[in-house]
Amino acid sequence: MSKVKAEYIWIDGHQPTSKLRSKTKIIEGPISSLKQIPEWGFDGSSTMQAEGRNSDCMLLPVCFIPDPIREGDDILVMNEVLNADGTVHKSNSRAELSEIADKYNDHEPWFGIEQEFTFFVGRSPLGWPDGGYPAPQGPFYCGVGADEVFGREIVEDHMDACVRAGIGLSGINAEVMPGQWEFQVGPLGALEVSDQLWLSRWLLYRIAEDYGVNATLHPKPVKGDWNGAGAHTNFSTKAMREKGGIKVIETACEALGKRHEEHIAVYGAHNEERLTGLHETCSIHEFRYGVSDRGASVRIPMATANDGYGYLEDRRPSANMDPYEVCKMLIETCCS
Repeated sequence: MSKVKAEYIWIDGHQPTSKLRSKTKIIEGPISSLKQIPEWGFDGSSTMQAEGRNSDCMLLPVCFIPDPIREGDDILVMNEVLNADGTVHKSNSRAELSEIADKYNDHEPWFGIEQEFTFFVGRSPLGWPDGGYPAPQGPFYCGVGADEVFGREIVEDHMDACVRAGIGLSGINAEVMPGQWEFQVGPLGALEVSDQLWLSRWLLYRIAEDYGVNATLHPKPVKGDWNGAGAHTNFSTKAMREKGGIKVIETACEALGKRHEEHIAVYGAHNEERLTGLHETCSIHEFRYGVSDRGASVRIPMATANDGYGYLEDRRPSANMDPYEVCKMLIETCCS
């Protein structure tokens, strides 16, 4: 037996956008099973999840990965939040997704999430001149060179950490606005992609911390003629991925349009600042889908249209969305 540092990570009750919290527990290891990781209490009155007169909440470990920062046998532990009596806390959106994922498991839903984010130093995006603006958008997307990309060393460290930890990262790229980047997680099942997205977000914040840089998921971090930050969510079911699946995809798009406002309600706070109809978005007040249309609410990729099967891309979720809620809504709408 040896001592292991377990970093317990959870989602707090902050509104309108939840924040990540974490603390370290020294436990006996090495850890090979979730059963070896104990539940742990915390002060919910300090995380907007309880009142002071009844502040105890519980952390229920649901998955763990190697800790790529501390390394060795140390681990990162993702948790659900429970009330002191063991019931599901109202902030626990994972528990609801778990029920829906089980209900529609036969549909074999897959998700791939494109997480955009923006680096800030103080009140300015990383790489921007003090009190001013860089050159107009254009050369920064997938750019190379110190005059066009800012923060690559942080992004590379984050990518390496995710790979070492076994997170299903599928790529990274510099985005349209300078100081803005994207990483992709998936394709994975609903719970797996959501757990791993939250863990990769935690790693992003933690690694940027070492550089004295803040990573924000705000959907419109800079006002004006600059791209916002989204979390485009690629979705498919087994039927969509099979021959003739384009018909199933089109049916799903029609269903998504009928529940547009319900989806928008859980697709991230301040999303109206991003979904304006400009900068590769559709207005938050309308819904439309189309082939290869990055100005649509939902895009059907050209390859999917040509092959007659594949997946759809919901472009409405904002960068600060809760993947548990987004995946739950997509499964409910497209599989029921």
